[in-house]
Amino acid sequence: MSDEFRRNLMGPEPTLLPAESEIYQHLALGQEAVDLVAKNPTSSLLWAILAEEAWAEGRTIDSYAYARVGYHRGLDSLRRNGWRGVGPIPWEHEPNRGFLRALYSLGRASSAIGEADEPERIEKFLNDSDPAAKAAIEGK
Repeated sequence: MSDEFRRNLMGPEPTLLPAESEIYQHLALGQEAVDLVAKNPTSSLLWAILAEEAWAEGRTIDSYAYARVGYHRGLDSLRRNGWRGVGPIPWEHEPNRGFLRALYSLGRASSAIGEADEPERIEKFLNDSDPAAKAAIEGK
């Protein structure tokens, strides 16, 4: 656990989502997210991958829509796993990365389509979740 999360002993415990082992295996075998998502519609990771693929292909609206679904599926999963609307969602815990990637993609796409307040709200949410997440997603 990073020092940033250890320092705040008065705050809520970090939320750690469960691993999606079967999905990881299918992806490692070369299966496409688009083929897996119908059987695994609650996976933020799959929706995040679809958002990233759409973004890379210049399909901004598709990226926004996929990211929005991944974000909401992730919120559902976070709540099921004890998150109460605040507290760390560490990037270093691999199962959290699908949600954080969807959140990042939603911020990027919402900015691209000219939403007024959404990009700033998402930037804050991503930073509050894990200050290292954005740089990790961007490969910095």
